[in-house]
Amino acid sequence: MPVILHIETSTNVCSVTLSENGKILFEKIDVQGQNHSKVLGIFAKDILNNAKNDNKTIDAIAISCGPGSYTGLRIGVSFAKGLCYGLNVPLIAINTLKLMAYGFLVEENPEKGSLLCPMIDARRMEVYSAFFNTNLEEIRPTSADIIDESSYLDLLQKRVYFFGNGSEKCKTQITHPNAYFVSEKTPLSKYMISLAEKDFEKYNFKDTAYFEPFYLKEFIASTPKNKVF
Repeated sequence: MPVILHIETSTNVCSVTLSENGKILFEKIDVQGQNHSKVLGIFAKDILNNAKNDNKTIDAIAISCGPGSYTGLRIGVSFAKGLCYGLNVPLIAINTLKLMAYGFLVEENPEKGSLLCPMIDARRMEVYSAFFNTNLEEIRPTSADIIDESSYLDLLQKRVYFFGNGSEKCKTQITHPNAYFVSEKTPLSKYMISLAEKDFEKYNFKDTAYFEPFYLKEFIASTPKNKVF
């Protein structure tokens, strides 16, 4: 199986993992906020140096491609593309919500037949979300949803687990008895390992030159409160 460097920068957490044969060789995580531009290069350098010392050759770079933070995704994807060119290896892109669902399956062992809804905060009452079953099959594709009391009623005929940094603000709106909220679930690079290895086996690589993050919606810059003229 390949040696893959995995990069996750879609939220406030930045994580980098090196894997081989489904196992973690090295892992770095920063949870202090939007420090991606500061720590990502340091993390990757440390891990690549350790890999070199252990005579490990990188076979591919995997990036969590979104949806998520516009700035975080832009930093992560740009860095991953640079590594691909520098190391002459292919690029693998993993949907952020799918890797969150995989991580939830691994950690929580949810009830069979239930649905998983990872959520990433998209400001105000909007979230990026998708629905998966416990076989990690996509039931409803990724979308940007404005949450109210009628959200997802068609899917709440089954037990649904809501998790991720966008789920907390939805508790007051989604009150159906089949809705279960699980806090503190963050997309991490280690959850990419199995998904990235499957893509590697299938040669499911991205065009490094033209690949862009899955932003889902256009970036809207905020207006400074105190303008200086």
